[in-house]
Amino acid sequence: MEPGGTDGGPDLAALGERLTRLEKLAENLETVPDGEITDVLEEASALLGEVNARIKKGIEASEKEARDLGDLIREVDFGPFDKALEDMERPPGGGR
Repeated sequence: MEPGGTDGGPDLAALGERLTRLEKLAENLETVPDGEITDVLEEASALLGEVNARIKKGIEASEKEARDLGDLIREVDFGPFDKALEDMERPPGGGR
């Protein structure tokens, strides 16, 4: 499985840190001196870019995992299982 996959791990923690930083920037935006607004907005834009990239990477990893699982399922022979289900559903005495 990919690092930072379904268990979250370091990627999820890093994403949380960036979101927390974005929240702080948004909360303090009204109190930032006019001369620093551009810097704050540039930092916010960079953080949003990182968040977006991490989310996109996670989606792509999930899509790959889903394709891999689909490929595995297509290789499984369910014939014996289907036959056993048919046998269980058949009324006693073998009438069909």
